[in-house]
Amino acid sequence: MEQSAQAASPAEARWLASQRRWVCGWRRMILVAIPLVYLIWVAGSVGQNSHGAGRVVGYALLVAFAMCWLAAPLLFSPGIPQRGFWLVYAVLAALFAAELPFAHAAGFVLCIFLTILTVVRLGVRSAPVVAGFAVAALLVPVAVTSWHVSLQNSFDDVTPIGIPIAGLMVFVVLELVRGNQALAAARAEVARLAAENERIRIARDLHDLLGHSLTTITVKAGLARRLGATDPARAVAQIAEVEDLSRRALAEVRAAVSSYRDVTLTGELARGRELLRAAGVVADLPTATDVVEPRYQEVLGWAVREGLTNVVRHAHASMCAVRLSPSAVEIIDDGIGSVGPAGNGLTGLRERVMAAGGSIDVGPVQPAGWRLAVSLAHDGAA
Repeated sequence: MEQSAQAASPAEARWLASQRRWVCGWRRMILVAIPLVYLIWVAGSVGQNSHGAGRVVGYALLVAFAMCWLAAPLLFSPGIPQRGFWLVYAVLAALFAAELPFAHAAGFVLCIFLTILTVVRLGVRSAPVVAGFAVAALLVPVAVTSWHVSLQNSFDDVTPIGIPIAGLMVFVVLELVRGNQALAAARAEVARLAAENERIRIARDLHDLLGHSLTTITVKAGLARRLGATDPARAVAQIAEVEDLSRRALAEVRAAVSSYRDVTLTGELARGRELLRAAGVVADLPTATDVVEPRYQEVLGWAVREGLTNVVRHAHASMCAVRLSPSAVEIIDDGIGSVGPAGNGLTGLRERVMAAGGSIDVGPVQPAGWRLAVSLAHDGAA
């Protein structure tokens, strides 16, 4: 899953598709065309207040205004420069001003269209412009004496009230749309992060599982090869154990992918004892894990697995000891104790321990050897 849109659930995908349908294609054109119904009122006023050629010009201006209005939504498409929007806005404003001598007070209905565009483009900053449109629709018809509009008639007109109401409704709708888009983006991002975390978890688990199992198989296969000429019976026994380990590793990998695998401290100590024995390392491991609190056993089991695997792989040690406490484990060997970059195994272990609220301490010890200590107690005591 590489794209956030792919991370959405089927229900979310259907919801996003339904949202997109209303902002593109013929549905958007219907939404844009609905306000044109108000032009019928303006056309009626042109018929009442204009005659002859003036009436024709008034109607032509209304048609031009409607055509520019239908084209205005295209200016909100990606890649369209802002100056293109303001150019069309200026044309609409000019057509509104030109319509006033023919439609008189009803011409201020065109301010509703200008209000919608202003709010869409400027948002909250459009408030002064919308207020100016409303005041103009209220006072200009009274100021132009030839229109014969009294102050009482101007207050009875719904246009000065309709302008701010239209602006407020458009603003609310835009905020809802933006909120829905932000919610959809957040959902998609959460799903993407969840999938990413799951991939990291599976990769870390597979590394821990295969690293330990393949190291054990390699050690036992090498032992079987050395015993092949001198002690065939023991060599066959080692090969049988290799086969058993391979089957177990395959089952664990399948369980890890299915998230059904359970790592236990007792199981890891038993496997580690066999791994150290096959590698020729003297193992000083506890025989019981009752001292460890149950809630810490899984994380400490991972620590034992990673620590003993690294001892066999890198330490060249002759002895390895594991010490347990109620909330901590310490793994120490007498190997070469060389310092090198942290591998994927230690990195994954560190992530597990930090997720459990613990701390990890790893490094060489004197006079020789290596120490891995994991503490899950809040006080850090091992």
